[in-house]
Amino acid sequence: MHNSTLCYVIQGDQVLMLHRVKKKNDVNKDKWIGIGGKFEQEESPDECLLRECWEETGLTLTSWQCRGVVTFLQEGGEGEYMYLFTADGFEGNLHDCPEGDLQWVSREFLYGLPMWEGDRIFLDLLWQDAPFFLLTLRYRGDVLIQAVLNGQEIHRI
Repeated sequence: MHNSTLCYVIQGDQVLMLHRVKKKNDVNKDKWIGIGGKFEQEESPDECLLRECWEETGLTLTSWQCRGVVTFLQEGGEGEYMYLFTADGFEGNLHDCPEGDLQWVSREFLYGLPMWEGDRIFLDLLWQDAPFFLLTLRYRGDVLIQAVLNGQEIHRI
């Protein structure tokens, strides 16, 4: 299992999203996701968050909150613990991202974008201002086969 961060930078009713279209062999190819990435050695969740945000966007976060931990399990693959953040304060200007195209997206249009099915679950929790949560998402390929929120199964196929 490896550790990663994911952050949704929010400005008013807009969310900074990354359209993953530039990396080769990208598991997220063509999907829209938040900002983040894998921990480097001996890096804490907030250190990873700040580094990844700056590397991918050019923004320095000044206000953020850890909202939950998402465990991704992929049949036949390596699992991941993802620390999920929202940020509502930042400094700097956007720069080009080597992994995709950055775009501010209105929350009302967000769900029309291609994204992982499980992302819709934790985005709903974020928008509902849910208390800190633990979410486990099991995938078979691109298909979400189970979701467990705080120990309660909420999705299964």
